[in-house]
Amino acid sequence: MSAAEKDPGERRPALDGMFSPGSVAVIGATDREGAVGRAVLEKARTGSFRGKVYAVNPKHTEILGLRCYPKIADIPEKVDLAVIVTPARTVPGVIAQCMDAGVRAAVVISAGFKESGAQGAALEAEIQALLRKGSMRVVGPNCLGVMIPHAGLNATFAREMALPGKVAFLSQSGALLTAILDWSFQERVGFSAIVSTGSMLDVGWGDLIDYFGEDPATESILLYMESVGDARSFLSAAREVALRKPIIVIKAGRTAAASKAASSHTGALTGSDEVFDAAMRRCGVLRVSSISDLFYMAEVLGKQPRPRGPKLTILTNAGGPGVLATDALLEERGELTSLTEASLQSLNQLLPAHWSRGNPIDILGDADPDRYSKALEIAAKDPNSDGLLVILAPQAMTDPAQVADRLTAHARIHGKPVLASWMGGESVAKGVAVLNAAGIPTFSYPDTAARAFTYMWRYTYNLRGLYETPVAAGNLDSSRETQSKAKAFLEKIRAAGRAILTEAESKQVLSLYGIPVVDTRLAKSESEAADFAQAIGFPVVLKLNSETITHKSDVGGVKLNLPGREAVIQGYREIESGVREKAGPENFQGVTVQPMVRGGYELILGSSVDPQFGPVVLFGSGGELVEVYRDRALGLPPLNSTLATRLMEQTHIYRALQGVRGRPAVNMTALENVLIDFSRLVIEQPWIKELDINPLVVSPERVMALDARVLLQDPHIPEELLPRPAIRPYPLRYVSPWIARNGMKVMMRPIRPEDEPAMARFHQTLSDRSVYLRFFHVTKLSARVAHERLMGQCFIDYDREMALVADRENSPGGDNEITAVGRLTRMPGSREGEIAVLVADQFQHCGLGSELLGRLIQVARDERLERIHAIILLENMGMRALAKNYGFKIVKDEDLSSIHAVLTL
Repeated sequence: MSAAEKDPGERRPALDGMFSPGSVAVIGATDREGAVGRAVLEKARTGSFRGKVYAVNPKHTEILGLRCYPKIADIPEKVDLAVIVTPARTVPGVIAQCMDAGVRAAVVISAGFKESGAQGAALEAEIQALLRKGSMRVVGPNCLGVMIPHAGLNATFAREMALPGKVAFLSQSGALLTAILDWSFQERVGFSAIVSTGSMLDVGWGDLIDYFGEDPATESILLYMESVGDARSFLSAAREVALRKPIIVIKAGRTAAASKAASSHTGALTGSDEVFDAAMRRCGVLRVSSISDLFYMAEVLGKQPRPRGPKLTILTNAGGPGVLATDALLEERGELTSLTEASLQSLNQLLPAHWSRGNPIDILGDADPDRYSKALEIAAKDPNSDGLLVILAPQAMTDPAQVADRLTAHARIHGKPVLASWMGGESVAKGVAVLNAAGIPTFSYPDTAARAFTYMWRYTYNLRGLYETPVAAGNLDSSRETQSKAKAFLEKIRAAGRAILTEAESKQVLSLYGIPVVDTRLAKSESEAADFAQAIGFPVVLKLNSETITHKSDVGGVKLNLPGREAVIQGYREIESGVREKAGPENFQGVTVQPMVRGGYELILGSSVDPQFGPVVLFGSGGELVEVYRDRALGLPPLNSTLATRLMEQTHIYRALQGVRGRPAVNMTALENVLIDFSRLVIEQPWIKELDINPLVVSPERVMALDARVLLQDPHIPEELLPRPAIRPYPLRYVSPWIARNGMKVMMRPIRPEDEPAMARFHQTLSDRSVYLRFFHVTKLSARVAHERLMGQCFIDYDREMALVADRENSPGGDNEITAVGRLTRMPGSREGEIAVLVADQFQHCGLGSELLGRLIQVARDERLERIHAIILLENMGMRALAKNYGFKIVKDEDLSSIHAVLTL
């Protein structure tokens, strides 16, 4: 029993009316010189746009020789795209008229909205309320408009139509867009689309990335961003598209301070720009720091393969440029290739005696085309190298064009990009043209080329995080129990009107999530403290226990290395006295007694809430000087084993943790698990505002939290307004056991990235018949179990699709055994979903298909979809019967071999 999904290329994107319209109406068109309404109408008419262009203005009957209609409803045929240039106060009414007339999309060029204050923001809210009642989409307001050069569509007031190309450029700044447009003519850079987003009251980054990710005319997507908007939508779309097309972003405001100071170490260490960097790593987007790099990288990634690692081999005919390239490479965390002995020997035989004998490979100023070509061939074969940069400085003995011509034979090296820097002007121009024509990106300066390579590696690194298979996760039943217990525990504290947890309470929360904490005993008297210390064993640590004081050391609330009972009693008295004197007696609720732990590395693990991206996890070097060293990295939860390792890799302490200078490596697996559990905690407990573990001590034998603090959100915040994570966490609500008709016990649950091996075993059990009924053709097993394909099925975005698996308990092989898979995919830009079910042959006729279909229908209702559909082969009688049982309406498909089953929810 199965259903097949339709090819995504057959879906009609919701934004087609915007970017592929058959007709355009300019509302607010005028013949007045210098008016935006005139400029937009002129540009729409003078291009090569093949569709119809209409003018709308109640004060005119004709504009520029074109009949003018009083309102959009008077146009005799439906309009796809309305370009609105009327005053801001009139726009809500115009939008309503467009919706009534069946207009599919609108671009609002008019200014005077939220950028102008509260009154303008109210106008935007009014428009948003209108749009919720229909399906029309809106770009803007306060924007330049949109251009689709290959279709001849210029719905802007820019001076010229862009050249056609394969780059979609999306910009929040209209002024920057016009400047880049002007530059593009000089540099002969073309575009598949130019979109000025404006204030994005409706169509946001996620919508645009989705659309141009499917657009066959677009090969890369460039973004100039000032604000993120809907972070979850952006990350969801970017992650989906980044594996197919490069997404490159430059964001303004890199040095802006965080909007609000935080009371935790994590909050103090977390800047919004650093969080943005972490978000880009998480979704596979490449962030660059200059406009030029934005276009360089679009070219480089379009022409050359991505490097497999950070090691670059530099080949040069001059020492100075090689050194400059090396400096740029190392500053951007790239690495120089360590040439193998075999490569060095080959180069010794080829090159003059005075060559550099290392990397950079200086082949000297008299290098001819033959020397260049043969040296590059040797360097390219070196197994340590991940990429190559060839530098030429014009010299009397060197012919730049001839050298370039010889290098074209090496333009395509599998898995290794080749870049060039032909330094100079007129004398190297012919060589530059030869290299560019051969697909070798060429730069005027070697440091720019080296930086481009590091960007390529960074992009590769980011993408790997999207498809590396993580280690299997823990038990889902215990996960739900943990979440419930921790929530109840925090509710009690909130009910008492408190926002600060004591250290002991904070450690209780950590313990619930399986994070090891040091033995911590709460003493309410000095004698009780001495007894606990005796039981634990000396030396011990005393720490203030307070429901109001979060930084204990500020009031003398920490006593270390106490050797005996008398020292403990004295320490207790000093802590109590210090609190009474500096904060008042009501802030003292005893002390905690803990063993004095020695040895290991001190780390910090924390979380705070970013205004745009929600909960953020911080990892780095900890201890008292945490804010001095500032060795930390940020990541977005939830984490799995792959993402936890990648978070740690961003720090300097990571190398030490793996073992350095004779010191053994710490227990990396245990540390990885703590990061995963910690990320679950901050995701599943939204009432936690800030959380610090500092220090988290790690050694070869243990990982242990020595101190912890938790700060809760303002109790007056409604629960529905609590910050939500930018990446939707694993939906535990859909995990539950089920018993099949044959008595087989399965766990029905959403799929996870860790399921890739189990999914490969699942596909191995399928017959050709089951594969055919599901996919409409028989696909080879090797293709079905390919890593890239399976990770696309397992590592899903739960906002976009929900795949439920029936996981057999106590399978004979011991590994988890997936017996059936059901998938619900949301159609982009709509409230419709597509549904499919596939059951392994040996488990068919046990009720699995019916159960999965019923659960997916419930998921669709929970996600507020309005209808779902499936495309079913006529001969697939089992799936047809299931659909009928659940009330699907069966209609004939255009393809006579299949039917269309639709269920309105």
